[in-house]
Order: sequence, then C-alpha cells, then structure tokens
Amino acid sequence: MCGFVGFIDKNNKKNKNKIIKDMADSIVHRGPDSEGYFTDEDIALGFRRLSIIDLKSGNQPIFNQKKDKVITFNGEIYNFKEIKKDLEDKGYKFKTKCDTEVILLGYEEYGVKILEKLRGMFSFVIYDTKKKELFGARDFFGIKPLYYSKQKDLFIVGSEIKSFLKHPNFKKELNKNALKPYLTFQYSCLNETFFKDVFKLDPGHYFKYKNNKLTIKKYFEYTYDSNSKDSIENIVDKINETMASSIEYHKVSDVEIGAFLSSGVDSSYIVSCANVDKTYTVGFKSDGFDETEPAKVLSKLLNKKHKSKIITADMFFKELPNVQYYSDEPHANLSAVPLYFLSKMASEDVKVVLSGEGADELFGGYGEYYESDFVKNYKKLPYFIRHSFALLAKRIPKMKGRNFLVRNGMPLYDHYIGQAFIMDNEEANYLLTDSYKSAITYQDIVKEALSSVKNKKEIIQKMYLDMNFWLPYDILLKADKMTMASSLELRVPFLDKEVFKLASSIPTKYLINRNITKYAFRKAADKKIPEEWSKRKKLGFLVPFRNWIKEDKYYNIVKKTFNEEWVKEFFNISKINKLLDDHYNNVNNNARKIYTIYAFLIWYKTYFS
Repeated sequence: MCGFVGFIDKNNKKNKNKIIKDMADSIVHRGPDSEGYFTDEDIALGFRRLSIIDLKSGNQPIFNQKKDKVITFNGEIYNFKEIKKDLEDKGYKFKTKCDTEVILLGYEEYGVKILEKLRGMFSFVIYDTKKKELFGARDFFGIKPLYYSKQKDLFIVGSEIKSFLKHPNFKKELNKNALKPYLTFQYSCLNETFFKDVFKLDPGHYFKYKNNKLTIKKYFEYTYDSNSKDSIENIVDKINETMASSIEYHKVSDVEIGAFLSSGVDSSYIVSCANVDKTYTVGFKSDGFDETEPAKVLSKLLNKKHKSKIITADMFFKELPNVQYYSDEPHANLSAVPLYFLSKMASEDVKVVLSGEGADELFGGYGEYYESDFVKNYKKLPYFIRHSFALLAKRIPKMKGRNFLVRNGMPLYDHYIGQAFIMDNEEANYLLTDSYKSAITYQDIVKEALSSVKNKKEIIQKMYLDMNFWLPYDILLKADKMTMASSLELRVPFLDKEVFKLASSIPTKYLINRNITKYAFRKAADKKIPEEWSKRKKLGFLVPFRNWIKEDKYYNIVKKTFNEEWVKEFFNISKINKLLDDHYNNVNNNARKIYTIYAFLIWYKTYFS
C-alpha cells in the first residue's frame, strides 16, 4: 500500500524535481518507508512506499527492461504470481519479486487487457517515454483512489488531492456545484470533486493522456444474473469455498496481518476464517453504541490477541479536523472518526489489516433491501394508482403514511439513493445561500446509473446503486483514507472479483429471506462462527453524536462554528441554527443534518481558511 503523484507540464527538469518532491511529501502518511522519483522534460512521477511485499527490491518507480516504460502503483495484486509465471513462459525477465513489475510487464504484453487479468485492489499509472503517453487505471470496486486534474498546460494525477495543492501552477478553487448534492448524499457524489477541475477516476475505468488530450474508458461493469437453480445448500458451500480462496489471497504478505473486528457477522467471519493473531475494536461508552464487549468475547473464544479503545466526545471533536484533512473532501459519515482511531491503534502493532467491507452490498445486508408482504401486495396495484397516491402524499407533509405512499408510488430514483439520505433537494436549497443553490437534483445523479439495471428486480437495482455510489464514495473512501492516515494497509476479502461473480448469481430469495438480510451468507457463516454472531443484526459503526450535541459543551462547539462570519457565504445562518436548536430542545432529531453541515465547515476551514 502506497501513494503516488505525477504531473505533466512545461517546467524544466530541475523545477520538476523540486515540485514532485514537495507533492510526494504531502502524502508521506501513505508510504513512510521509502520514496522514489522519475523526471524528464515532460513528466514527473513521485512515490511513497509502505513496504508489504518484496521488502528489499520493490521500490518504485519501476522500469521495464527497455527502460521505455515506468510505473507507480498503489495496491496489491493477489494473483501476481500466476500472471508472472505466464509472462516468464513468454520470455519476460523480472528484476523484483513484487506485483508492481508484473503489472508493468503485463501491460507491455497485453496492453489494456492486463486489467482483466488482475485480481486485487489497485490504482496505477504507466508512462511510455517513447510514445509520451500516460496510461492509468483504477480497480473494479474503487478500493484504491485515483484523482486527476487538467488546468491549461498542467495535468496532474495521484492518490490524494492534497498533493495537487503543492504544485505552484495548480489553481485551488471550490467547486460550488458539489455542496448541494453532498447535503443529500453525505459524501462527494459527483465525478468532479469539491476542488474545481479535480475529478475522480471512477472504479473500473482507465485513462490515456497524450498530446494534451485525455480519453477515459470503462473496462468493468457490474452484471447480475440471479437465475441460478442451485440449492441453498450448494450456494452456502460455494460461498465458503470462494471466501476461503479470497481470504488466502488477501493474506499474501511479507509482514504480519491483523484484523478489524466489530460485533457483526462480516468481520467476525473474516477473523474466524483468516487465522490472524491480532484483532482490534473501538466503541463508545453509551448504550447501543459499544461493540467492544462482543468483540472481546469472540476474540477470546477464537484465542486471538485483542485490543480495544473507548472513544470519548472530547476525542471525537478534537480529531475531526484531522479526519476531514485526510479525507481530502468533506465526508459526513460519522463512522470515519472511530475508524480513524481504530486505524491508529492497529498501526502500533501491524502494517496490514483485514476488514469486512463489501459484504452488505454483495450479499444483501441492508434493511432497505427488504420488502414486507404488505409492500409486495400493495405493489400489485397498477402503477398509475400508486403514483397518484404518492403525488397526493407529497403535497401533505404531515400526512400519516406519507413516506410509505411516496416510496411505493414513485420511481426508485425518486426515493432511493443509497444508505444515506440526509436532505432532499428542497431542504438543501432552503438552507443554502443563492450562490450555492443548484438545479442539480439527486434524481438526476442516480437516474442515469439505474438505466443499466432498469429491467432487474428492485433489490438488484438498489444493490447496483450502492455498488456504484455508496460503496466507492463513502465506505471505501473512508476505509482507504482513514487507514492510510496511520500508514496502515486495509484489505477487503469480500471485494474480490470471484466473490462478486458468485454473489451476483445468487437468487434474490436467498439474499433476503422474509426479514433476514444476507440470508445465504449468514447460513454460510453458521458453519464458521458461533450462532450468536452469525445471526446478529447489523449495527453499523454507530456514534452517539446525536446525544453529545444535546449537552451544552458540544452544542456550543457546533453553535460557535455555525455562527462564524464566513459561514454566511454558504448557509443561511438563522436556518442552520434553528436545525441545531430544534435538536437541542428535542423538537426534531436533526443530528445527521447538523453533522453533514458541520463536517463541511470543518473541512472548508481546514483547506481554504
């Protein structure tokens, strides 16, 4: 696990050397073990390394034998030995024992088709010094980040946006269009980031940059074929077999591996099957918010060395600016903060951890995927009748059953955007000043994505949306940024292309069975972990923020920020204060709305003040 940055501009080589060093230094947390650089009159590449595989000879950038191609790479390719054997059979010679060189020589042999052969997590760039062409790619699921920016004669690409800010010709400017959608999604959901002219390379895409021209293409798409006639028993066996293979691949390392452990089935399954020695958990001393005790019990049952930590409100508020700094963009998933503390604790012992991200999206783990018999029967009514009821309900804000009628009488994109839905279009615009109001709607954002699965069952459509939005831009973004903040590599065995291939073929009746989420996976887990854990309901990484801001101390901390003079550029001050005061006085539970606003303001203060 590492970090890289590169740029193409008109600076001479001497200036490039100075600039690329400054840029790479800003992401030293991604790779404190070593650094490496390549510059010529056209391009500069910088690399920071966290040594995991081939500790002695895996330093980057790495060249091919002809010295006309050079690579910088962030991630792990778990099947690199198989690809290497194939390339050696074709006559290629290797200087290292690392996966980076396999990608480079694989690109030399197969071109962009090397991407189809890779099994792992990755973002990388390869520069061809003869063609003067830069090629870059990002993994299928978006586990590893990759950003790019084009401003006049400057093209920058890298693992984190903060490194871009160190280039003297990069113009730092807020993207005004990003704020309103963020207030709905709680994360940066647009392709263009909160920094104007800085974009995410989407998961499963690659780019080529040559002669000042950028082309981007998609090489991977989520496809679902849930018509398998397999029995539930066969499916359960296949889940355990495929997961066993994935976990073994994810354990390839020359350093010790630990694991994150919550009270839920996903991380418990990974810990039980992976045979790691150390586990880590954090929690809060508040009823319903502490997962440390179940994690301790399971660790003891499995004979693991376990560490846990209790996070206080003071700790949370103190570290929030750091969390927003490492996130690059404003991020309002509360669980990013405990993950930051969890990563810091684990990094004291190990360089690599396994974690359970992705199981819910692959195997049907969210409550929103479940439809009761009552809902199913209601949907047998003709759509035009349900739609008429929904339009009526939309006009009556306090109507009993309003949400039910709207949810089941409107297109999916009108009411489902993923696991977070903070504010609708009207409320977001209501709180924003005129300069930041926007005609962009959340429906605009998700509708296009849904067109690819419009003929699939609703549960598949919801899972597809979560795979394309929630997973890469919330869950995996915070997982990468919070672990890398402590120079810790996080690996996610559920997010393996062979696991997805299996999961996408499971009949929907085995994803959700009655009201049991992840039905097939839980039955597979029954064979690996105690029943108390395999049947445990999903909690998520709960944070008692809603309770804290009813206490004077933390209410006043947020209140002070809400009322700073510069905030009125973005928000109507009196309206966001009413949100906070109504929550404090128990009028409404506005905690997530308050935190989404507060997280943005902390981020803005960190990057723009």
